[in-house]
Amino acid sequence: MSTMSISLPDALKSFVDQQLRQRGYGTSSEYVRELIRKDQDRVHLRGLLLAGASSAPATPAAAGFIDALEAGLHPHWPTSGLGLPTLRP
Repeated sequence: MSTMSISLPDALKSFVDQQLRQRGYGTSSEYVRELIRKDQDRVHLRGLLLAGASSAPATPAAAGFIDALEAGLHPHWPTSGLGLPTLRP
C-alpha cells in the first residue's frame, strides 16, 4: 500500500478528528479512504447517468409488465402508504 501525506488547516484537522470519534474510525487514513471510495462511486454513478441521458430512448414496457412485477413483490416491501407498491409513480 502506498502512503501520502497531506496538510490541513486546523479547522479541517479538528473536523477530521471529530469524525473519527463520532463515526468510529480507527485512523484518519480509514476516514480518507472511505471519502475517496464514496467519491469514486459518485463519479461512476454520474458517468452512468450521463450515458443513460445520452442514449436512445427505450421502448415502452409491454402492457401488463408493471402488473406482473407487482404481483411478484414480497409482501413486506415498502408501499406508497395506500397499499400500492412503490413501482408506480
